[in-house]
Amino acid sequence: MFISKFPIIYSDRFLEHDTGIYHPEKAGRLTAIAHALKNSAIASQLVWQEPKLRRDILQEVRRFHTQEYLDTLQALTDRGGGYIDGDTIASAQTYDVALLALSAWLDGVDVVMESGRPAFVLARPPGHHACAHSGMGFCIFGNAAIAAMSACDRLNLNRVAILDWDVHHGNGTQEAVWDRPDIAYVSTHQAPFYPMTGYIEERGAHNNILNIPMRSYSVIAEYLPVFENQIMPFLRNFNPDLLIVSAGFDANADDPLASILLKPEDFGIFTKLCLELTPKILFGLEGGYDFESLSRSVISVIENCL
Repeated sequence: MFISKFPIIYSDRFLEHDTGIYHPEKAGRLTAIAHALKNSAIASQLVWQEPKLRRDILQEVRRFHTQEYLDTLQALTDRGGGYIDGDTIASAQTYDVALLALSAWLDGVDVVMESGRPAFVLARPPGHHACAHSGMGFCIFGNAAIAAMSACDRLNLNRVAILDWDVHHGNGTQEAVWDRPDIAYVSTHQAPFYPMTGYIEERGAHNNILNIPMRSYSVIAEYLPVFENQIMPFLRNFNPDLLIVSAGFDANADDPLASILLKPEDFGIFTKLCLELTPKILFGLEGGYDFESLSRSVISVIENCL
């Protein structure tokens, strides 16, 4: 299947995960990105695809998460919602929306592998902090990790790599893939910072994990040598059949929750480097809480894929 336009996998149902007006991870993040894309110079080169809930989605979730967590989360949402932890909120619709979000990531894997070209999953809630037994850090299900597991186990891919350039370390993703020799995880993240994981010494059971802590106030001039001298050689050596990018944009200088000083166009530079490795890239939204820089960053990523 050849797709002539760049696929955006999105549903308005992702807006139904209601964290409240004052929570940073709110529906306005998606509406801002969608509005910016639809009014951008590249709007005519995009195709919007509606994800559908997969019949086997619970089986997919259980690749990582425990049944006890699923039962607890469903009971919480059945009661109308509440706090999973101090900053992770579930509303009445969260369980269903999170399952649809994971379905969208799995759809993205299929689209990329069928077309041989990149795609972007514009979904929420995000996932890279979610652990086997609980959500945390705004995250409900481990979307990127489960997508990688599914790609290996369901599609019989030999190797899948996950690149996480969110400003926070993806502790949940790391937990999920720690023992998987067929999945590599690479993370750049502000340190020391939430969730206080992602030390250089954390390498995985098969040396399949590369953590690169970045100091506060780092700029693109400090990121580029990291990409060129550490990340890209590590990924080239791993030689993945598919690259999944946990595309958080809270490392922007304008983001209110962190202290890294990247600009939206810098994520386009990262994208071009990734495309030198493989065109088979699934980008999926993680963090990013300043609506303007978030939207501009997504556009920059996609522009560099066209």
